[in-house]
Amino acid sequence: MPRTPAAETQQRLTLTSPGVPFALAWGLVGSLLVLIGSFGVGWLAGASSINRWDLVRPLRTEDWGVNVSTVALTLGCWVMFHAWLLLGRALREADRKSWLPGSLRVVNISTAVWSIPHLICVPIFSRDVYAYVNQGRLVLTGRDPYQEGVSQLDNWFHFGTDPMWAQSETPYGPMFLWIEAAGMWVTDHHVDAAVLLFRLACVAGVILLMAYLPKLAAHYGVHGGRAQWLTCANPLFIISFISSAHNDALMMGFAVAGIYYAAKGRGVLATVLITVSIGMKIISMVLLPFIALLWAAAKTQGETDWLTKFKYWFYTAGISGALLLVVGWINGYGFGWLMVLAGTGDTGKSFWSPMGIIDDAVSNTLAAFGQDTDWTLDTIRVIGRLVSVVIVLVLMFIGRDKHVMHRMTWAFTALVVLSPIIHPWYLLWLLPLFAAIGIRNDWQTKWVIFTVGFFICYGAQDQLSIWSFLNLDQEMIQLSVTTSVICMILIGLLPGTHWVWTKGWFQSPIRFRIPGTTKVYALETFHRLRLRAEPRATVDSAAQESEPKTAEELHK
Repeated sequence: MPRTPAAETQQRLTLTSPGVPFALAWGLVGSLLVLIGSFGVGWLAGASSINRWDLVRPLRTEDWGVNVSTVALTLGCWVMFHAWLLLGRALREADRKSWLPGSLRVVNISTAVWSIPHLICVPIFSRDVYAYVNQGRLVLTGRDPYQEGVSQLDNWFHFGTDPMWAQSETPYGPMFLWIEAAGMWVTDHHVDAAVLLFRLACVAGVILLMAYLPKLAAHYGVHGGRAQWLTCANPLFIISFISSAHNDALMMGFAVAGIYYAAKGRGVLATVLITVSIGMKIISMVLLPFIALLWAAAKTQGETDWLTKFKYWFYTAGISGALLLVVGWINGYGFGWLMVLAGTGDTGKSFWSPMGIIDDAVSNTLAAFGQDTDWTLDTIRVIGRLVSVVIVLVLMFIGRDKHVMHRMTWAFTALVVLSPIIHPWYLLWLLPLFAAIGIRNDWQTKWVIFTVGFFICYGAQDQLSIWSFLNLDQEMIQLSVTTSVICMILIGLLPGTHWVWTKGWFQSPIRFRIPGTTKVYALETFHRLRLRAEPRATVDSAAQESEPKTAEELHK
């Protein structure tokens, strides 16, 4: 029986569908709280005129203002997080397995609405945007940012760059240097206007990513609305790519667009887009050989032979190399920037990174025996790089054509995970790719949710700009963490989001037997959290059904 127009309308998700209006409005409230808090504890350059605004001054120089701003910023992040979960709940049908038509439009509008306040907030979670300011000044003076640090400039500290990077060469690609220089030239070195301009450039990257991620996901059989919700509507994405104005937004926008066109067989355009991505940050160069494989697979019937693979590797390397050669000739840096960037990188380590954990274990063990530990981190960093290169090479040469996208995603993951330092926004390099190939609606989605929550908690307390004369640094860290803990508990208890803890973990029950007893228990974690005892016959029957009966079943 054909569906009636009324039935189709009922089954299509709109902005007025149950749960959507509240999630949309609630996320906007969170963004406005973040905006308010950013004026009190966000990063402002000394040259910023915002420091002298009458409404802002007490928020930054009075104890009560800093307290209110810290709570507003942290609370706003968690309200956005809660709204993100509520929106995801509203977008799914009752069985939580499929997404309704119209979901993508709702996600896009929600993300846009939640992002608007972040366009005008003071930079939070990072002050890298002020490094862009001084590097742009450095380019305009005719200096080489790959040879000199911004400390060579007069009054560099007044423009907000973190002193940690004052003498470091730039870690960014040559095309992004043009954006930095253009931003400073257009604004006549006005720091606040330049920050806004860099943020708008990052918004262009966000728009590019949001335009192509659903298309890429659909190409691999994944619902575009779900991929967009996981990647672009989450608060870490909005804060990192818009509030913080990280140029990673441009890198990933061009990268996702390039991957999509490669999968569709438009390899020349794909290679150009990936090269522009490399021109933003060199890390995306790891995608280039897989772009060639995607291009070759799209042009070949059946499995691609080795001659064809090498031919397309030659094509992509030639096109990309020629473009970068032209860029190097125009800006005068040649290919020297490649060698500089290959040797530069973040110093230190993240306590949550696998390599950082290994370094802690090794150095603490050596220190316990009175041995020198100065060499451990550098050694582990080198080992991590070598292992990641081996993994990338293996994934380049081994695997079927239909799994190229998966291989590329894991190659990129290897480079990130095997580094001692993993910044929160590095998750956003990988999330679009995993979302495009499919993140299951079980523990995999939980991993994304909890990782975003962890980095929200960390970022809210780690990057607070507080005047030293107030002596409030440690108190505000404690206040932010306390606020985060309370918010996490509330989100776990509220009816609309308690499913994050209590449902959707594993499709099959987890069966176990307590030692010394014969009774078998089954822990259900998907539809609801429940522990039940099972009769022996049921267990034996389930075991027999799960055992393969033929050789064919064994290899399925």
